Amino acid sequence: MQASGNRDYYIYGGWWSVWWTGTYSMVLSKAAFFHKKYLNMYTYEMPASIREYVTRNRNCEDIAMSFLVANATDAPAIWVKGKIFEIGSTGISSLGGHTEKRTQCMNRFAAEFGKMPLVHSTMKAVDSRYIWFW
Repeated sequence: MQASGNRDYYIYGGWWSVWWTGTYSMVLSKAAFFHKKYLNMYTYEMPASIREYVTRNRNCEDIAMSFLVANATDAPAIWVKGKIFEIGSTGISSLGGHTEKRTQCMNRFAAEFGKMPLVHSTMKAVDSRYIWFW
């Protein structure tokens, strides 16, 4: 986050910043699980302008969902250690300008919510059968 005039300006950091700092504030929806009530909230309570933006740009639905859940709970996401298997190496994240587009989404959504609801965390849930120390 950086200050920009009288308001905060948020920068989408991506995986490398999680790896480097050990902190995160959202989990991508392809790797997330959440209660089904949030799907209903996304459809019926999410500001229509955000849903329309996501549909029009075909991007940032995961950021929008993270904003929605964080705003509803005032709690951070919890990273549950696991494996994700990608099918192919192409996708929206491989296109040029991806980070800038997601930064725009974050700032637009924060403005629409009237705040930054995402909560930073360093929590990671792991299977204790494979960890030596608690």
